[in-house]
Amino acid sequence: MAGRRSSDSRAYLLASLLVILSGGSAFSQEPLHVAVNLVNVAFSVRDTRGALVDNLSKEDVEVFEDAVPQKISFFARSTDVPLTMGLIVDVSGSQDHFSKQHEHDLEVFLKEVLGPKDRVFLVTFANHIRLVSDFSPSGPEIIERMKQYKERGKGKDEGKHAQFPELGPLESRDLGTAFYDAIYFSVTEKLARESGRRALLLFSDGEDNSSSHDMMTTIETAQAENVLVYAIRYTEKEHGKLTARNKYGMSVMDRIAKETGGAHIDAAVTDPHSYFRQIAEELRTSYELAYYPTNSVKDEMFRKIVIRPKQAGLKVRTKTGYFSR
Repeated sequence: MAGRRSSDSRAYLLASLLVILSGGSAFSQEPLHVAVNLVNVAFSVRDTRGALVDNLSKEDVEVFEDAVPQKISFFARSTDVPLTMGLIVDVSGSQDHFSKQHEHDLEVFLKEVLGPKDRVFLVTFANHIRLVSDFSPSGPEIIERMKQYKERGKGKDEGKHAQFPELGPLESRDLGTAFYDAIYFSVTEKLARESGRRALLLFSDGEDNSSSHDMMTTIETAQAENVLVYAIRYTEKEHGKLTARNKYGMSVMDRIAKETGGAHIDAAVTDPHSYFRQIAEELRTSYELAYYPTNSVKDEMFRKIVIRPKQAGLKVRTKTGYFSR
C-alpha cells in the first residue's frame, strides 16, 4: 500500500526535510527520487539487552520484499524528532471500570512524555467517535478538554457531547463500540495529512460491535500511512477469568500493533511510567528507509517486508508489509 499515491512520497520527502532542518538526523548522500511506487518504511532496532540502537547506517541493514533483496534508495537515522500522535480512548460500557485508570494514564503520558515540539490530539469512542481535543502541544490543555468531556456525561449520553465534533461520516450505530472506525478515521482524517513520526496510542479492550470498517481494512490503512499503533489493553475479566470475548479483543489488539510496527501492552501488569517512556524513546530514536520494489506490479497482493540487520542479535520492529496498489 505504501506508494499507492504520489502524495505519500511527497509527504515522506517533506518529513525528511523537516528532520534535516531540525538537526536531528544523519542522512545518506544519495539523491532522492519521487515515484509513486516508492516504498517507505519506518523501523526501530534494539539489542539483546533491549536497549535502542541508534548508530546503524545504510550498509548495516538489508531489506527484503517477499524474500527478494531490495536496493535501499534512501536511508535516514532520526534522533529526538518531534512526535505527531493521536490518543484514542474507549469510553464504551466495557471500559467503565477503567475510566479513572484511563484518565490517570493519559495524564502520565501528557506530563512525562509530551515534549514542547510534540503535537497530540485526543479522540474518544463508543457508538460515536468524538474529537475531544484537536492537535495541541499542551498537555494541560488536553487534560482540561478531557475533564470537560467527562463532566458532560458518560459516552452513552451523546446529547451532552454535541460540542465535540465527530470524526468520519455520521453513522447510525445501534450498539456501542466503534473500535475499528476510531482507528480508521484517526488515521485518514487526522494523521494522513501530517508529516514526521506518527503514531496512535489506543486505550481499549479491543472489542468492536458497531464499526463500518473491519480489522484488515483498519490495519491496511495504518500501514499505508506509516502510522504505528500502540495498543494499551484494559481487560475486565468475569469472576477473575478471561472470556472468549476478552481473548478475541486481546488477539485483535496484538494483531493491529504487530502489523503496524507498534506494540501491545497489558495495562494490568505494566507500569505506565515505564511503557510510555519506552514508546517515546522508540518513536524518537528510529530509522526510515525507502526502496523501489523489484516487483512493481499493482496486483492488490500483500507484500511482506523484512528488515534484517547484518549484526547478530539485533531485533527490528516495523510494519509487516503493504498491499501493492
